[in-house]
Amino acid sequence: MAVAWATLRRSWLVTRRAYPWSYFISTLLLGVFTIGLGYLGLRAIAGDQVSAEFTGMAGTGDYLGYIAVGAAAYMFVVHGILWAGKAMLQEQREGTMGALIVAPARRLPYLLGFSAFAATAVAIEVAVLLGFAALFGVRPATTGAVDAVLAVVGLALAVFGMSVVLSNVMIVAGEAHITQNTVFYSIALLSGFTFPRDYLPEVFQWLGELVPVTAAMDVIRGVFTGGTGLPLDRLGVAVLISLLYVAAGLLSMPWAERRAMERSY
Repeated sequence: MAVAWATLRRSWLVTRRAYPWSYFISTLLLGVFTIGLGYLGLRAIAGDQVSAEFTGMAGTGDYLGYIAVGAAAYMFVVHGILWAGKAMLQEQREGTMGALIVAPARRLPYLLGFSAFAATAVAIEVAVLLGFAALFGVRPATTGAVDAVLAVVGLALAVFGMSVVLSNVMIVAGEAHITQNTVFYSIALLSGFTFPRDYLPEVFQWLGELVPVTAAMDVIRGVFTGGTGLPLDRLGVAVLISLLYVAAGLLSMPWAERRAMERSY
């Protein structure tokens, strides 16, 4: 795993010297506004009352806790996908992708290095966001340390699977903003970050099942908000779909790299 470690170390060195504070603040503000608007809506509109329908679908009556966990998970997903998903595109923009392709380094550990960096970096951001949520009295609870670790690992694997596939799309398209925003808005709608997926039409619920983050979020909900414990069936689904995404991304990567190199000449 020398390649993964070298990639992780390089990413930290670059980030420490030129940390993108505007990027950090913009993503953090999204979570802050989500929790803040949820608090205002609960107090000013709902009168601190949560409907029985929401409680039944969400598995909890703690609306703010539900929103805070979803906002933190969404921040984790967005930054995790971006750091690893844009790695190859950044190499393409800097003119170093050709050297990377001919280098004796496999893509899997290279992308794992970026993902490891993203996981450690976003942990700080999530901690700041949950600290803000604590000001509103939000105290996310877990059903156990082992459950929490497995839930976060499942979500991280889902993020990695999506980032590998997205990396190929980005270098073939030669752009990031349209692609990434389409993905982020889609999963925000389909994967149950800020509202129960049962509110969606059935066709959208089925579409959500094609995204590994959806099953992973069901696991996060069971451990951190529902209090039902670790749903092993949904964890299995998340792992299976995530591995399929990883396999599909790695198998299509040589073709995507060739297409990207052809576009650059």
